[in-house]
Amino acid sequence: MSTVEFRQMLLTNTEFLKPFAITLTRDAEAAKDLMQETIYRALANQEKYNVGTNIKAWLYTIMRNIFINNYRRKAKQQTIFDSTPNDFLLDTHQTAVTNDAITRLNMKEVQAAIHALPEIFRNPFLLYFDGYKYHEIAAMLKEPLGTIKSRIHFARKLLKNQIQRF
Repeated sequence: MSTVEFRQMLLTNTEFLKPFAITLTRDAEAAKDLMQETIYRALANQEKYNVGTNIKAWLYTIMRNIFINNYRRKAKQQTIFDSTPNDFLLDTHQTAVTNDAITRLNMKEVQAAIHALPEIFRNPFLLYFDGYKYHEIAAMLKEPLGTIKSRIHFARKLLKNQIQRF
């Protein structure tokens, strides 16, 4: 198949891509970009098209793969776009503690709240906090697994109510 024939066949089948692109992206501008990238990749990989096969299916596959790859790339970056005048990219995993005293004070408050829990909730919670699994705690305390899970759950709820700032 000649390049002219391939391009003509490609142009006649591009209108079918628009609804699929909108379905994937749910945004008209992103759909246009996705369509443009799909057509570019189809033209760049013309030699990979087998004459006689369904060109729509081939184009849909290219589009879907581009969308999936872009989605995975964005998920890996885990960055957010800040619309300040300088348009910086911020890393969401960076945290900064400006004052160690505040952090220590908060930890003391949390520890005091934990020790103020009723013993029936405190013991399973402290074991869980130390890294033991539910079934290990159940075996240590000789209690059913469901009981341990519910006590830890209620301990968390009590702590959440006691410490309003978090």
